[in-house]
Amino acid sequence: MIASFNRRQFLLRTAAVTAAGLTLGLPTHAAMFKGKLRKAMIVGEVTEAALQPYKEAGFEGVETTHICPEADAAKGRAIAEKLGMQVHSVLRGWMEFNSEDAAKVEDSLEKTRLALRAARAYGADAILLVPCRVGGMPMPEPWEFEIEFDEQTGHVAKVAAGDNEKFAAYIKAQNRATDTSRAAIEKLIPMAEELRVVIGIENVWNNLWVKPALFRNFVGSFKSPWVKAYFDIGNHVKYAPPQEFIRALGPLIVKLHIKDFKLNPDGRGGKFVHPRDGSVNWPEVRRAIDEAGYDGWATIEDGGLSLAEFSKRLDQIAAGE
Repeated sequence: MIASFNRRQFLLRTAAVTAAGLTLGLPTHAAMFKGKLRKAMIVGEVTEAALQPYKEAGFEGVETTHICPEADAAKGRAIAEKLGMQVHSVLRGWMEFNSEDAAKVEDSLEKTRLALRAARAYGADAILLVPCRVGGMPMPEPWEFEIEFDEQTGHVAKVAAGDNEKFAAYIKAQNRATDTSRAAIEKLIPMAEELRVVIGIENVWNNLWVKPALFRNFVGSFKSPWVKAYFDIGNHVKYAPPQEFIRALGPLIVKLHIKDFKLNPDGRGGKFVHPRDGSVNWPEVRRAIDEAGYDGWATIEDGGLSLAEFSKRLDQIAAGE
């Protein structure tokens, strides 16, 4: 005999099972994941007045853009720790390691050294670094990229289907950026190791390393635990689904930035939107994050919503919703 079981009964029973799981400590949906995502936002100067609202909204830490002398950074660390929070990263941002001006390259190196020293004083374990950018020449549209590259050198041979002659200048610029960025970052590895601060390379609309395999090859080429990927989930949507990048990078990921991007209906172009309002498949991304073995910080890089709403949305993402 088959008993009738309507939708209302199903929902009531599901709610009861969920409540029982919470009461008895049984596995819930969020418990499916081995790694935890720790909630953070980006701030400027680290002061108690700046951090208190984040603390009240449920954030566990911050990433700072304020690169300062070590003594000042140490004060910021003390403030964060007083609130039970952590400055987990320093956002260094754009460098010019591919410049033809040696003085600009050295200036970029010195700015990165300052960021590494500040990070150590803040108690942070990584900095975010964008090595360089290229532009001003013909290049494929985001949806046109089909890259062929040499696994040993990281040099690209083709960036799109068919004749690549019109992209010759871009291919040359891409390969030069790879070589010069690698040379510069290798100079920084000894300091990163001494300070115990990871150099997290971010790929952020700089027209370089735009496909998962190529980005993995560049980051992995250092063969150093002190150089990893700072992966921004929203930045890569126009090139490939972010879960493909995450699965390609795997344990090379040291930090995550959280934002979203809504593709146009034809899949070409779009705009940044708040997390969970765009084209990112967050449940699939969360599964990929866990498959990668990631257990660490997830920092929202966005504004325009209340901190409480950002905190709630990050909770939902962490739960795989």
